[in-house]
Amino acid sequence: MTLARRLGPLDATAIGLGSMLGAGVFAAFAPAAATAGSGLLIALAVAGFVAYCNATASAQLAAAYPASGGTYLFGREVLGPWWGFTAGWGFVIGKTASCAAMALTFAAYAAPGFERPVALAAVVVLTAVNCAGITRTALATKVLLAVVLVVLLTTTALALPAAHHPQWTTGSPLDILQAAGLLFFAFAGYARIATLAEEVRDPGRTIPRAVLAALTGAIALYLLIGVTLLLVLGPDRLATSSAPLTDLLTTAGYPSLTPAVRVGAAAASLGALLALITGIGRTSMAMARNRDLPRFLATTSTRQVPARAEITVGAVVCGLVLLGDLRGVIGFSSFGVLTYYAITNACAYRQPPEQRRWPRALNLAGFTGCAVLAATLPPVSALAGAGVLGIGLLLRTWATAWAGPTG
Repeated sequence: MTLARRLGPLDATAIGLGSMLGAGVFAAFAPAAATAGSGLLIALAVAGFVAYCNATASAQLAAAYPASGGTYLFGREVLGPWWGFTAGWGFVIGKTASCAAMALTFAAYAAPGFERPVALAAVVVLTAVNCAGITRTALATKVLLAVVLVVLLTTTALALPAAHHPQWTTGSPLDILQAAGLLFFAFAGYARIATLAEEVRDPGRTIPRAVLAALTGAIALYLLIGVTLLLVLGPDRLATSSAPLTDLLTTAGYPSLTPAVRVGAAAASLGALLALITGIGRTSMAMARNRDLPRFLATTSTRQVPARAEITVGAVVCGLVLLGDLRGVIGFSSFGVLTYYAITNACAYRQPPEQRRWPRALNLAGFTGCAVLAATLPPVSALAGAGVLGIGLLLRTWATAWAGPTG
């Protein structure tokens, strides 16, 4: 059974922007400043350019293949089933770990000292929202996104008058690339629009517009926040800050408003978690349709939602939440996402002229950017990511040998 096309341009854009404005916007700038100093603005430009290349590739492919699955589907259709599986497996495993980290981040802001039960409750509630239908998911995302935007824009507006001219130091080119690798994942949300392609009305027009609108909005907001943080806190203080936006308000003379930042961070984490569960569920459903995951995950409910896949994802995330604080898995998750987008660019490069909307040079730039950023990740993260991808490929090899080709 196919899914119903219920999402319009505003819904798709909100889901993409809500995915990008996750907890990363509240935390990614500090480690980037510690690595590159004031060069984090250059790193942000590099990350934004790589994200743009990936976004155009995703939009071009989703317009040509308007079904659930994202690069898992694109890889199968353009490069072959093994490439599709590699992309899908990397996305599902990496983003499932990110869901647990996002739930714990929400709980740390919303209920310090009660992280595990609150994180579990958040996962259960958002899984139920997803199972209620994609229109409920879009509505909840828009509400959370509105809260986040109000908090971020108000914070920067109040802080900018306190700007001064601190001593700026810029890291080496390698430092800037490492910072770009950290900041890149603040952009890794537009793929959620592609994974929902089967539920978007008029996908050939809606998806490219929604992807670029969401990315443009995120880049503009990140530049505003990055410049404000550097002008008010300076690169040295920003590098050591555990809560940069809270410090921003305190420095500007508004310490009583810092609870609002906690509300914004909690809402951002929930919005990103909601979109992540949605995207993983759709990718899992697409993989199950081709027997790359258990077939029972391919079933849709009476609301035309892949409820079994959503509930399974929610259950796995709950299990990961119980294992401990998983925010340290971001490097592992990063490796999987970069692999996913490298395959996206390779697929877009192979598309015929009649399907092309952007030049192949962007696909080459995107592929190269993903490879370079992956190379700058800590070796432990890269090895862990490669190891899990390898395990998935071995399992698929075993399943293929016993059950015959999956196509």
